[in-house]
Amino acid sequence: MRTDNAVEMAGDLDRIVALAADVERWPVILPHYRWVTLLAGGGDHKTVEMAARRGRIPVRWRAIQAIEREGPTPIIRYQHIGGVTKGMTVAWTFAPGPGAITVRIDHDFTPPWPLAGRPIADRIIGPHFVGAIAGKTLVTIKAIVEDRDPRFGPDGHPRS
Repeated sequence: MRTDNAVEMAGDLDRIVALAADVERWPVILPHYRWVTLLAGGGDHKTVEMAARRGRIPVRWRAIQAIEREGPTPIIRYQHIGGVTKGMTVAWTFAPGPGAITVRIDHDFTPPWPLAGRPIADRIIGPHFVGAIAGKTLVTIKAIVEDRDPRFGPDGHPRS
């Protein structure tokens, strides 16, 4: 299963990366996230448990987040270590262009379940859960960065 979600954001690269990397704050800024718990580490390398909703359906997983800051733009990587998507790899990439930054989230998952694993991942988990949650995450961060979310300023902090 592979999914990729991308959106162009008109904003500062450092601010976009900061919002994308600060997963502990996601339940505050992303309404579809229920909680994120830091289990170990901190900064650019941490282990977290994340919980979100796809509509009314609750989902949760554990992942290691590693931020690579070498190169022209950072890459935020995740390795899922628990939950239905255990083994999934995720990469957030940032491509500056004229007037906007393309933010892309790529997911790659080969389920370990025999026979039905691949079809279930390709037809249900990928498009209806992973892609849907990632798309909502990008759209919400874009609204914050572009100062179109009435709850937060473009830095992601609550409005007074």
